[in-house]
Amino acid sequence: MLDVFLVPMFLANAAANGDEISVMEILLDADIVVTAVLILLAVVSVISWYIMGYKALSLRRARQDSQNFLDVFWQSKRLDAIYQSAEEFPNAPVSQVFKAGYVELSKLKNSNKGDESAAMRDQLGDIENVERALRRATRKEISQMESMVPFLATVGSTAPFVGLFGTVWGIMLAFMEIASQEAAGIDVVGQPIAEALIVTAAGLFAAIPAVVAYNWFVNHIKVLGMEIDNFSSDFLNIVKRHFFK
Repeated sequence: MLDVFLVPMFLANAAANGDEISVMEILLDADIVVTAVLILLAVVSVISWYIMGYKALSLRRARQDSQNFLDVFWQSKRLDAIYQSAEEFPNAPVSQVFKAGYVELSKLKNSNKGDESAAMRDQLGDIENVERALRRATRKEISQMESMVPFLATVGSTAPFVGLFGTVWGIMLAFMEIASQEAAGIDVVGQPIAEALIVTAAGLFAAIPAVVAYNWFVNHIKVLGMEIDNFSSDFLNIVKRHFFK
């Protein structure tokens, strides 16, 4: 807690002596370990912001395209026409799940073509094949939506500790300065402690947005996953009702 008061005192004392010290100057004079920690935090922060922007646009596009595809699906009466329309929504997870189910259904209908006396257990097996195709496509789409999101969780959980490591290192340098100069004035310990607190702030700057974005993405992916499950159930009911009577 004392560190929070030492840094302003250090900057104020430097200003009183006519030495204007900025945060940039403190960083340029920082220890190599502190500098390495800051560079690491800056790199992961830039990567996190890129992922946040990319995933935000990707999920927004997926949600919009899925809604547009569902409108087409419920307005159409022929599955082949819906399949052709699905090509217009490559970013919609729901359309990709439909295509997987439709392809499997087409294979089954072609294999059973001309066989009107198919046994009931064969029809039930065909339904299970369609259901498996839908589940497989659902898992694939959810995995794609979840890609890169775990990195945000990793940054959110580890960045504060990386910053804490830099803080501990800066405090250690401050005590080493006290030991070498046999003095504990603000001029001696101010700059190392300032470096340490800057690293702490950098760790929080990298972690907080990553945690917020991770929770936001997980919630939206969960919603999209529920929409896919609901669509799969509806599609399977339609298939059972019209193709496996």
